[in-house]
Amino acid sequence: MKLTAIRLCNFRQFYGETPEVRLATDNDRNTTIVHGNNGAGKTTLLNAFTWVLYEKFTAAFAESQQLVNKRAIAEAEIGTAVDTWVEVAWEHDGKRYRAKRMCRAYKQQDTVNIVNNELLYLYIGDADGKWLHPQQPPDEIIGRILPASLHQYFFFDGERIEQIVRQDKRLEIAEATKILLGVEVLNRSIKHLGEAKKTLETELAQIGDTATKDLLRSQQQCQQEIDNIESRQAEIDREIANFHQIEREINNYLLELTAATAIQQQRQELESTKAIHQTQLRQAQTAIKQLISTQAYTVLLPNLTQEFQHLVAELRDRGELNQGISREFIARLIQHQNCLCGAELHPDTPAYLQIQTWLSRASIAVIEETTMRLITQVEDLQTKGDEFWQAIDLQQQIVTTARSEISQLEIQIDRLETQLRQDTNIEISNLQKRLDDIEIKVRDLILTQGQNKQQIVHLEGQVQSLAKQITKQQANQDRQSLAQRRLQATRSAIEELIVMRDRQEQQFRIELERQVQRIFQTISVTPYLPKITEKYELILVENTRGVETIVAASTGENQILSLSFIGGIIDRVREWSEQKLLAVPQSNTFPIVMDSPFGSLDRISRRQIAQILPQLASQLVVLVTKTQWRDEVETEMQSKIGKQYVLTYYTSKLDSPEDYLEIDRQRYPLIQHSPNDFDYTEIVEIV
Repeated sequence: MKLTAIRLCNFRQFYGETPEVRLATDNDRNTTIVHGNNGAGKTTLLNAFTWVLYEKFTAAFAESQQLVNKRAIAEAEIGTAVDTWVEVAWEHDGKRYRAKRMCRAYKQQDTVNIVNNELLYLYIGDADGKWLHPQQPPDEIIGRILPASLHQYFFFDGERIEQIVRQDKRLEIAEATKILLGVEVLNRSIKHLGEAKKTLETELAQIGDTATKDLLRSQQQCQQEIDNIESRQAEIDREIANFHQIEREINNYLLELTAATAIQQQRQELESTKAIHQTQLRQAQTAIKQLISTQAYTVLLPNLTQEFQHLVAELRDRGELNQGISREFIARLIQHQNCLCGAELHPDTPAYLQIQTWLSRASIAVIEETTMRLITQVEDLQTKGDEFWQAIDLQQQIVTTARSEISQLEIQIDRLETQLRQDTNIEISNLQKRLDDIEIKVRDLILTQGQNKQQIVHLEGQVQSLAKQITKQQANQDRQSLAQRRLQATRSAIEELIVMRDRQEQQFRIELERQVQRIFQTISVTPYLPKITEKYELILVENTRGVETIVAASTGENQILSLSFIGGIIDRVREWSEQKLLAVPQSNTFPIVMDSPFGSLDRISRRQIAQILPQLASQLVVLVTKTQWRDEVETEMQSKIGKQYVLTYYTSKLDSPEDYLEIDRQRYPLIQHSPNDFDYTEIVEIV
């Protein structure tokens, strides 16, 4: 999972719609720094991620039920609604994802009513630019990428991180560790199989049919919804066409502006190259699907071909398959009473009887011919499996290359667009910003179309399902025999899974402990040693003359221990996932989003953590105050920064001193006086 962007609208301190905050995704510069004073919105930004993905908040997020921006509510008219939403974009396993969670507040005369039915939308896109609304529930898809029970280890408040190793949290951390290592998957499988045994025994008694009610009325309602959605789809098509026309006009105008001509021409060339690679990507993906549907069976044939060859050899050894001598040939010799050597074959003579015995040993010509043809075909099939994998590897290499090229081209295009966006010529800058706005609006419309298409498919499926229920009255047959076979298979599966779990648990726990110890000893100056017990409890011990005793660790030591554990988990899971050792979906890329990660630490520990943090995760987002960022932290992390932002807080307190952050001899305001009576925050990119 690699986070790419976040956008907020009327979410707590952030008034209106913020610009899209793009996060660092480069392998060498994988760190995004967000600067902000206390109260400016760092914790809000952290919780924006967790709210969208998991509908959860950190302990430091006060008044979590009050999400809608106060200024937006104050400026709204009585009886109207104020929407608040956050949109998070990320990449995972070659696909792009956009999740958007919304809620709404209604302003009444004396009160504000918050509607609790929050809506979560998820869209999935491939590198070719297509976006689709998935059939599965969004929270299930997100949970498969990074489970909700683990999110606090990747999105966390650094000042409270030591709480994950408290005594009352040990059971929680043990369960989370088992989930990440795939042990919990096996435990759940064993548990579910045990429950399945009981279910199979009572299954027959529970079989029954449900009556179909009000089918026609339900069909009419579904059809009406389909008609309404299709009407909206047509409107969206027209809106997208209008936006594309405006895009073309702006691009043509940029070409005419002397100051922007070179950049605009370069961007169009890159866009054309990108389109070529997207076409190659689609063609390769189609070829892979075609290969799998037509040739994948060949990889399953080696055992069958060996059995066939063994059977043919046995038939020949028993004389039941004699190549070159057929029954038809022997029958003709007996019929003409003349042997191939010229001797006469009279009935009841020794020569006649000898030839007659060959009738039972000779092959039937048709069988022999068919067998020889099969032998030839089977020999050809033995090479088909290797050819299939070679073809798949070739197409997969094309996919990988195309995705890499598209990614690099998008980075170059983004740089050119940034140049236009920051051009000193206000006209050029405004035109590019207008193109950015159009791109976002078109993307949102395309995503809405995908959602609408999925709704149509769902409604049409409902209509078909209702119609089929009328005719589905027949009872299931012969279930007892099937249940018995399932029971036996279940018992065998449970035994195998228990053996697999015990071996995996032992291996993974020991390797994880070693990695946690390595990271802890790199950061901490104490002689203490982290241990992971057989119950997956994380403890800190001290070895005194060969005797290990549990240490009553300080807050700072627990912070280091917690960071070491998270780093160890990420490192081990990444390696095991690449080696395909885990019984969980492949996840070799993890983000860390952390607020104030240097809490109660001394300067040496701050320096060590600042040095090791970018190495712990594939991607890092750090939310810091000016005090936390200065000196050793800035020095150690500077070379890893890919993106930087400042949270500018506008305060209504006129007597409050203004503050700023100086980077590369340029000042960025941290606190400014509000031009109105409201307190709010703006996000500014450092360029």
